[in-house]
Amino acid sequence: QVQLVESGGGLVQAGGSLRLSCVASGPTFSRYGMGWFRQAPGKEREFLAAINWNGSSANSAEGRFTISRDNAKNTVYLQMNSLKPEDTAVYYCARSGTANWSTDAWRYDYWGQGTQVTVSS
Repeated sequence: QVQLVESGGGLVQAGGSLRLSCVASGPTFSRYGMGWFRQAPGKEREFLAAINWNGSSANSAEGRFTISRDNAKNTVYLQMNSLKPEDTAVYYCARSGTANWSTDAWRYDYWGQGTQVTVSS
């Protein structure tokens, strides 16, 4: 069973930065693409960024956010800069069902429990 554990969320002032981390259990982390999503209260889950199995290809829906991974540490990161109050949400990492990245949530088969990010104005 794969487990994903996010960390790094918290309260930050507008204009600040945060780096989220997601550690995956199991020896197969490096075989799969990974993604980050978020969900704010009353809103649908939103794709943020994704990266393929070896980090050679990535996609970000938000220019202020950058995804990266360290396969030696079974960890994927989301660097978030110039944060805004509208970035307030629960942030989730997820494992793709394939080696490639995807913007579609249904292609991800394992999800973390989420980490809260709150941006104050």
